[in-house]
Amino acid sequence: MSLQARRVFRLALTTALTLVLVYALSLTFAFMAPLFAFMLTLNPAPPMGAKRLLVLVILVAVTTGVGLLLVPLLMYFAPAAVVVVLLGLYLSFYLTIYKQQPALGTFVAIGFTVISATSLYDFSLGKMLVESFLSGIVIAIVCQWLVYPLFPEDSQAAGQKDQEAPPVDAEASRWIAIRGTLIVLPVYLLALNNPSLFVAAIMKSVTLGQQTSHIDIAHAGRELLGSTFLAACFAMAVWMGLRILPNLWMYFLLMLLTAIFVASKIYGALPTRYPTSFWSNVMTTQLILLGPAIADIASSKDVYMASFVRLSLFVVISLYAWWMVALLDTWRHRRRNAITLKNS
Repeated sequence: MSLQARRVFRLALTTALTLVLVYALSLTFAFMAPLFAFMLTLNPAPPMGAKRLLVLVILVAVTTGVGLLLVPLLMYFAPAAVVVVLLGLYLSFYLTIYKQQPALGTFVAIGFTVISATSLYDFSLGKMLVESFLSGIVIAIVCQWLVYPLFPEDSQAAGQKDQEAPPVDAEASRWIAIRGTLIVLPVYLLALNNPSLFVAAIMKSVTLGQQTSHIDIAHAGRELLGSTFLAACFAMAVWMGLRILPNLWMYFLLMLLTAIFVASKIYGALPTRYPTSFWSNVMTTQLILLGPAIADIASSKDVYMASFVRLSLFVVISLYAWWMVALLDTWRHRRRNAITLKNS
């Protein structure tokens, strides 16, 4: 089997297997675990060992635990708490862009935003969410251990990929981190008033904030809006399949097929005009759309109305991210041109 095919099946099977296990265990916010599995498996490399997993669990426990510690600050010194969250978001995007640690950056962003907003609404729910995240990460890594021997990576090829990764200079990383922070912050402020509605929207804004590091104004609309609408189409197709046979194994099969298609685009097994960031956002948005929709069934909510509201929020967030990219980049270019003319 070719290296591309092995990468495709490894990413798809790890994501789908994680999904089955977390839903079978009925974890809180179960859709986050396959999202973590997708992010941790996206970079073609052998899975981390037990020591690195322990370090990762400790890091995630610390970063998500920060959200619990922010609750008293949010209750009594809200402006100071917002400044702390602002700095935390900046740190998360800086880790993602400059240090090339997207998974760690995502966990930091989740701790400062999702956990703090949820804990402010219900502290016990916030603690359950932290425990669910830690369990989901462990399950995702265990699934990597199970799947990797079936589709191993060529160590030489993985090393070449790491060497070819283009570095991002510190100045550009700081600018992109500021841009991503400004994309997430308004959604977080809204989530403080209604976390049940905006938690999924925060995750969407975090993924968009990371995605904007790879795009410019000309391609922002196609990248941000196009990936969101395509993810909605995939989520709708999976939902229709579940209507035919509503059980966990059907969900596993549909997610596996979807992940195989997306991974084929990411690793170049199928030709595509879009970059990796586009297809990565398609997969993550699909998981964020489907997870809450399945949870709505258990709570007897109107699934279609709730999904429509969620998708509308995602579109609004994508439009806002597009506008923010255009506004800030235009201002930056004008400022640079003015400095150049002044110096000349």
